[in-house]
Amino acid sequence: MLCGLCPHACRIEPGHAGRCGVRMNRGGELVSLVQNRPAAVHVDPIEKKPLYHFLPGTRTFSLGTFGCNLRCAFCQNHELSMTRPVVTNDIPEFPAAEVAEEALRHGCKSVALTYNEPTVWAEYGLEIAKAARARGLKTVSVTNGYIQPGPAEELYRFIDAANVDLKAFDDGFYRRLCGGTLQPVLDTLKLLRKLGVWLEVTNLVIPQENDSPEQLAALAKWVCAELGPETPLHFSAFFPCWKLMDRPVTPRTTLELARRLALDAGLRHVHLGNLHLAE
Repeated sequence: MLCGLCPHACRIEPGHAGRCGVRMNRGGELVSLVQNRPAAVHVDPIEKKPLYHFLPGTRTFSLGTFGCNLRCAFCQNHELSMTRPVVTNDIPEFPAAEVAEEALRHGCKSVALTYNEPTVWAEYGLEIAKAARARGLKTVSVTNGYIQPGPAEELYRFIDAANVDLKAFDDGFYRRLCGGTLQPVLDTLKLLRKLGVWLEVTNLVIPQENDSPEQLAALAKWVCAELGPETPLHFSAFFPCWKLMDRPVTPRTTLELARRLALDAGLRHVHLGNLHLAE
């Protein structure tokens, strides 16, 4: 079977799953192994996503499953994103309608599709977003943006806000460290802006990889030109993680330079994150 959800366009043999590990060809039917079965559920501040300009000061009911369609060597949630479950029957079911009710019970104003990559559980995410909207809740997505335009439009018509991880403004970086390509992410960002989704962008600044002044300035200029000067841009400090343990923590001076370059590019809301790790 051909999976048309993300740019990998996996051809999946019977009894096997695609690159994400959670979309399986079962008897000629493409099924999700994580439908209704989140692996992580928490109540978070909305700023943790990070979303600084959408429902600030509120809590969001956050959940994620297993799997991801990228292979980022520096993934901070690799315990979830890199797990490839055969079955998840040991995880209790949590249908979309119950997710919305629990969010309300915890005093949340929104539901967040987060932790691992929401694209790979798009069917569940769409059901959650519809249930949340029916109960007066907003839905946010924390995503790598690696999704085909058709499925993205179907899903994000029911998503109110998104933080998209623009990992680098360099296709070679995506191919070498993420197992993907840059252009689909840029296309998704422009599509979400067109759909009217509230959009914030995050860039994890990794020493010796995507931290040159030229690349940081190019990324900021693209965001300003294509998404608009009011688009919030978050630069976050890297810390050694998973397969990228040989890089130092991002210096504070690098993040401060990134912020100055972004402001010079015309962006009006530039935020720095993980600075406590970069003293």
